[in-house]
Amino acid sequence: MAAWGLDAGSKSSNIAQLGLSPGLVVEELGWDEDVDEELREAVMDAIDADLVDQSDEAVDVVLQWWRLDDGDVIDCLVDALTDLAGHGVIWLLTPKHGRPGHVPQADVAEGAVAAGLSLTSTAAVSPDWSAHKLVRPKGPRR
Repeated sequence: MAAWGLDAGSKSSNIAQLGLSPGLVVEELGWDEDVDEELREAVMDAIDADLVDQSDEAVDVVLQWWRLDDGDVIDCLVDALTDLAGHGVIWLLTPKHGRPGHVPQADVAEGAVAAGLSLTSTAAVSPDWSAHKLVRPKGPRR
C-alpha cells in the first residue's frame, strides 16, 4: 500500500488529473502546515522540479491552497492570476466536505465568475483535499 491508502496506480491517476508534465513551472500559494505534503511531492515529481513561491516570469500553473477562514476566495483568485501565463491553469485546493476549512462549491463557483475565470472541473486528489480547475474563458467576453 502506498500513501493515502491507495496503490501506486491510483495515486498516479489522482495526480494525472492535474495535467502536469515535466518542464511546467508551478507556483504554490497558500502553503501552511495543514497541506498534503505527499501531494506536493507528487506534483514536484510530475513536473520534475521544485514548486516556486514567486516568479519573475509567467507560470504555467498556480497551485493555490485555500481554506474557508483564509478570506475572500475572489481576492485569492485575482491574486493567483498575477503570475499566471495566458494559457495557464489555477488549481484551487480546498479541504474536502466535512474537513476543517471546507469551502462550499458554490463559493468556489461564484468566486471564479467574479474573478473572470471558468470553473471547469473538480478532482479528488488526496484524502483531505479537492482540486478545482480554473481557467480564463476562451474567446472574447460579451
